[in-house]
Amino acid sequence: MIDPTIFDSVVVLLTTGFFVGTIGTMIGAGGGFILVPLLLLTHPQFTPEMVTAVSIVIVAVNAISGSVAYGRSGRIDFRAGMLFALFTIPGSVLGVLTTKYIPHAVFNVVFGGLLLLLALFLLFKKQESGGKYVEGRSEKGLRSAVLTDNENTTYRYTYNAYTGAALSVVVGYLSPLLGIGGGIIHVPAMAHWLRFPIHIATATSHFILAIMASVSVLVHALQGNYADPYILRMVVWLCIGVIPGAQAGAWLSHKIKGKVIVMALAICLAIVALRLLW
Repeated sequence: MIDPTIFDSVVVLLTTGFFVGTIGTMIGAGGGFILVPLLLLTHPQFTPEMVTAVSIVIVAVNAISGSVAYGRSGRIDFRAGMLFALFTIPGSVLGVLTTKYIPHAVFNVVFGGLLLLLALFLLFKKQESGGKYVEGRSEKGLRSAVLTDNENTTYRYTYNAYTGAALSVVVGYLSPLLGIGGGIIHVPAMAHWLRFPIHIATATSHFILAIMASVSVLVHALQGNYADPYILRMVVWLCIGVIPGAQAGAWLSHKIKGKVIVMALAICLAIVALRLLW
């Protein structure tokens, strides 16, 4: 068991925040999948509600900072992002209200099992380059998009808006329920099921996450989950570290191939899942 007092150090909190921000933004997952198991291991006295309250505010700050950087890069599909974000909001509110009823042991098993399944899916699913571009809308709900980023790379793809909206409701619920931010589910869903190019999926997921996680933070705040001075201090120092970390992660994502991002996401998921289920 890790000594929980180590998290009282400002240096450790800042370093952890920077690491969470860098990795979370680089793969578009928000960083909650790193912070949640870390809090579970270092603070076994924390209830699931406390763990998710801390994690989701870090995820929100990370996503906002990362979205600014991704917005400058030109890789966010704002049309799809706004639609999907809208459908995450009802699930986000319900997820926060549900957390308090989940026993600690059940939380660990559900969280670990979900991460392991996602890791296996990413490791063994054939990587796609993006949905075939279709001019116009040949099917109900089908939307085509063309994006050119600031490096003059053009992405052409087609996705089903109805499927994306339905997935977003589920992601919206699971995100605050487990404190992971939802990006770790949304990125694989957008890349493999909706067939977004991986770099567009990563950036757009971060934008969706910024809106979704902010709603969850507001609900936690209204419930008084940040009233504890110890929790508030932890959140503040983690956030200060996360902001520059998110900028670093967005920069790194431009330099790394999509296949490497997917593989890194899968490996991180598997390590965390096995540690929780062990």
